[in-house]
Amino acid sequence: MVDIYSSGPQATPDQPDDLRRAAELLFYAYRDFTAEPDRLLSQYGFGRAHHRVLHFVGRNPGITVAGLLGILRITKQSLSRVLRQLVDREFIERRRHDDDRRHRHLHLTAAGEGLETALSAPQQDRIAKAFAAAGDDAVTAYRSVLLGLVDEADRAHVAQTTGGD
Repeated sequence: MVDIYSSGPQATPDQPDDLRRAAELLFYAYRDFTAEPDRLLSQYGFGRAHHRVLHFVGRNPGITVAGLLGILRITKQSLSRVLRQLVDREFIERRRHDDDRRHRHLHLTAAGEGLETALSAPQQDRIAKAFAAAGDDAVTAYRSVLLGLVDEADRAHVAQTTGGD
């Protein structure tokens, strides 16, 4: 087994091999981070797009389709297909609000909340174990690196919505 937390030469941002290895590690991490949710999603005939929609509707109850499109940066056509499936299967509901009758607002149903929790629990567990193994400064360093990967124009907004930096 490889001890990924052992001390070794420090990676430097100006070394192409270090950057390539960091990108490669991100691919491996994403593969394993999504594996268990992918298995559960497949039981419903869903994919990762469904997971993202469930996540962001769950984190932003009452979000509009336009708001969701802004977060996901996908076409309206792509979202429409995924959202229709989630609504038809009663994981998401569209509601008109008294203060804004022009737009329908999206909410998870009880079934949607259950599925979203089942999808996110193994990912949260994986992250918690990685943080515990990586040490005290891991959360701050992790957030810093990931926020650095977000487009600069969105960075402040993403930082605020994911924990306030």
